[in-house]
Amino acid sequence: MTATLTIQEKIAAEYDGLSAKLRDAADFVAENPLDVATRSLRSISASTGLAPATFSRLARALGFETYEDMRELSRSAVGRQVLSFSEKARRLQEETARGEVMPFHQRQAAAVTANIEASLQTVDPDRLEQAVERLHAARNVVLFGALGSTGIAEYMAYMGNYFATNWILAGRMGASLSSTMADLGPQDAMIVITKPPFAKRAILAAEMAAAKGVYLVVITDTHACPALKHASAGFILPSDSPQFFSSYAATLVLLETIVGMLVARSGPEAKARIEDVVARSTQLEEFWAPQN
Repeated sequence: MTATLTIQEKIAAEYDGLSAKLRDAADFVAENPLDVATRSLRSISASTGLAPATFSRLARALGFETYEDMRELSRSAVGRQVLSFSEKARRLQEETARGEVMPFHQRQAAAVTANIEASLQTVDPDRLEQAVERLHAARNVVLFGALGSTGIAEYMAYMGNYFATNWILAGRMGASLSSTMADLGPQDAMIVITKPPFAKRAILAAEMAAAKGVYLVVITDTHACPALKHASAGFILPSDSPQFFSSYAATLVLLETIVGMLVARSGPEAKARIEDVVARSTQLEEFWAPQN
């Protein structure tokens, strides 16, 4: 089955080729799909300062016949606003000082719950199945994340190495990323996790992987991610949070889902390897146990 692209994914696919004015319009559409779906074009034009014709040209640039076709796809998207870390920190401090907000734990939990629920709409099941099948068939699966995504990639690699022998965490502990990339080819797959501010190495690694024919999965939270243009499969997940840093909760759900789907495909060999890893970890006393 052919997966249906979201409005954010359509924008991401064409973003590099858009003019500056069309990018401004695309940014508004991607970040405010509910406004696009519910407000008139004249109203949106007045609030953005962009002519109605600009949005019509954007629709055609994205492959729609009319603005109304683009508007229809926007109805299924989730609107959100991306703020800088410092701006979010300032807003958080001001809200707390005014005493106008609910306890922070409730706000954070509500935000990440909304992100996870939204991801059920933004992650196309067919595209996910196709990506998992390619990961399952790959000779090697390489994972890379830098900056805030470093630990997330390490966590996925930790899970992957329980059931498979062909998972590689690139660039770990000062190891050369280039040496890992040099060995990759069309039989391999790579997962790159990157969110703003984008790590330069993550974007370059995605570009290199695509140039070598590697099946590339990019996981991010914005249509403007430069790595998406190189992706074989891209997943744009909401990361809203009331604190200053973006949330990885929806990303973790997706990564854990991918691992579960891979284990389900891997047969008795995966079960045997998991049992062997647990047994050896116990023998090496890696797990804590109460002393008699």
